[in-house]
Amino acid sequence: MPGTAVWVIVGPVMERLDCVTDTITRQAGTMAGLVPRVALLDRLAASSHNRIVVVVAPPGYGKTTLLAQWAERDPRKFGWLTIDQHDNAPSVLLRNVAVAIDQLEPLGRPVVLVLDDLHLLRDREGLATIGRLIDDLPAGSQLAMASRAEPPLPLARLRAEGRVLEIGPEDLALDHREATELLEQAGLDADPAEVGELLHRTEGWPVALQLAASSSRTRTGHRAATVALPGDDRFLADYLEVVVLSRVRPGVVGFLTRCAVLDRMSGPLCDAVLDMTGSADLLEGLSRSGMLLIPLDRRRRWYRLHRLFREVLRSQLERDEPDAAGRLSRRAAAWCERNDLPEAAIDYAMAAGDAGRAARLVMDAALPAYAAGRLSTLRGWFTWLESSGLAERDGPLALLGAWLNALAGRPAAAERWSETVERWPSDGAAAAGILPPDGSLALLKAALCRRGVDQMQADAETALRLVPTGTPPQAAAQLLLGIACMLAGDRSAADHHLANAAQAGEELGVDVATVALAERSILAMGRGDWSQAEVLAERAYAGARPEWLEQYAAGALLHAVLARLAIHRGDAPRARSALVRAEGPRSQLTYALPHLAVQVRLELARAYLALTDLTAAMTALWEVDNVFWQRPDLGVLRGQAEELRAQLGAMRRGAIGASSLTAAEVRLLRLLGTHFSFREIGGQLYLSQHTVKSQALSIYRKFGVSSRSEAIQYARDLGLLLQ
Repeated sequence: MPGTAVWVIVGPVMERLDCVTDTITRQAGTMAGLVPRVALLDRLAASSHNRIVVVVAPPGYGKTTLLAQWAERDPRKFGWLTIDQHDNAPSVLLRNVAVAIDQLEPLGRPVVLVLDDLHLLRDREGLATIGRLIDDLPAGSQLAMASRAEPPLPLARLRAEGRVLEIGPEDLALDHREATELLEQAGLDADPAEVGELLHRTEGWPVALQLAASSSRTRTGHRAATVALPGDDRFLADYLEVVVLSRVRPGVVGFLTRCAVLDRMSGPLCDAVLDMTGSADLLEGLSRSGMLLIPLDRRRRWYRLHRLFREVLRSQLERDEPDAAGRLSRRAAAWCERNDLPEAAIDYAMAAGDAGRAARLVMDAALPAYAAGRLSTLRGWFTWLESSGLAERDGPLALLGAWLNALAGRPAAAERWSETVERWPSDGAAAAGILPPDGSLALLKAALCRRGVDQMQADAETALRLVPTGTPPQAAAQLLLGIACMLAGDRSAADHHLANAAQAGEELGVDVATVALAERSILAMGRGDWSQAEVLAERAYAGARPEWLEQYAAGALLHAVLARLAIHRGDAPRARSALVRAEGPRSQLTYALPHLAVQVRLELARAYLALTDLTAAMTALWEVDNVFWQRPDLGVLRGQAEELRAQLGAMRRGAIGASSLTAAEVRLLRLLGTHFSFREIGGQLYLSQHTVKSQALSIYRKFGVSSRSEAIQYARDLGLLLQ
């Protein structure tokens, strides 16, 4: 290596010295094809004030490679001692260390001594020798140690003195750029999204990415359509068997294989699931030994397996003991339920196919999960429960499923679950914690508004009559009745019921209050009382939970209201900020709750028109039409949509070509003004690059221009795009 002397000392001293030249040559050839670890090398270059450098990580993280790259880059001489079993004899270790140091003469100049594979040194006297060596290093020199486990040396003292640089697996994990470079060096042309998915599964584990590249080349011969590394990949399985699992006892391998059913592990959980004792000590020992076991807290009570390691072990378990996973998952579900871990218990119950336990747990956990914003978790639960056929057999569960699917913007699922609820016997008994069936069903039917405004109002009145007084459902019934009156054009009655809903919601501490106050603010704007609208909106915002505002569809209504009020005050920047926030939960605004979906978009269209963002207003009104196609009877909202469409048409006069854009072209036009490529735009719109290009060419023709930049400028001149 240019400018650097590297001594690799392996086996008995004379054998080690004889193979130095060959090893250096082999390392240099390998280094030429490696990804430079630039950020880590910069840290090492700046570490001269640290007497010790400790690189600790499981196998395959590139510890030796990193230190070799450092040796190539650093002008100092490097001595390199690779520890093996022979070094556990104190005399052998002393002789080998002496040889390594002797090769670094003259010692008057700063040097770096590397001790590789230090985890193989277990002799106490030998470790004491390394400890003394730390204190005897000349000024400017460093001792670098690479190990699979934290060495039993006085590192705590060195940390306190600021004399140690520690590099762990999270530092050695490859980032997106490095992973892409590694795959490119292997002759693969991976898509960025593909690389991201591979990084997630491998957690940046360098050897896993190298194996993925090798596996992909084996499958395809050159460019891989997908660069992947399945848990049953033979290269990966062989590597883990030889390098990782062969170093532990068979009983420990069995322990890890059965633990692969667990997302997280603790001593008590593993004891219960595996019907054993001593798991806590075993887990701690494994995590400190360089196994692919990651502590999740500083007290080392909870752990998890590396994702890919877990996949391999799980594949092995399913091959060797096909029935074991279900049995172990059932025990895990029971333990988590006993220990107040409901979401984990649900996941394990579903993994075990225990539908009864899963349904019972979901009934208790669903509303807290919804309040915490865990919508994707809820979707997964109810999709699984529906596929298990439980909706038909469990009325209260069907009611809950209908509500949560509607709130999450999943209309087809909401309708399926609600149809199940409607098949209940009218005199069915109420379940614990669930509303009387008639009141519950009426409230649900009012929210879904499947049979028009008159029926919505009738259902809301029925629900208000039947639900218990002073409960959140009563506040919700008041809210839906107020909205139904608003849709029917009775603004006075609407404001009355909405005021009652807001008061009840505030007293109960539920989000009904925020929606009711936002609706009242819209009514106030409609009658020109902007000061009252401001007061109501401020009250709504003050009482809203931040996570609710950012994640839930109803939160978009308040953001749209705040945007309109900001425009009225002449504060365009604040209005645009509120509009951006309203866009977040927009995908949840479907015909599942049609009144809310249309109302939000009408308020957005009003704001966009006031800002002369005609493209955004046009898109909102197109989406309104889509909701009307599913739910045509939404009262006064249809007339409001027509008024806004007429206003948009008037503003577009003279904008030749823009009026003939299709809905798809309108959506594309908004993205043309960004830095995204046609391929990236296609990814956002779920279209092929060819389709995006065809639509763009159609826009150019309608605008009478010949390039993307000209189309963007033309759209901005017409007010269709903001600067």
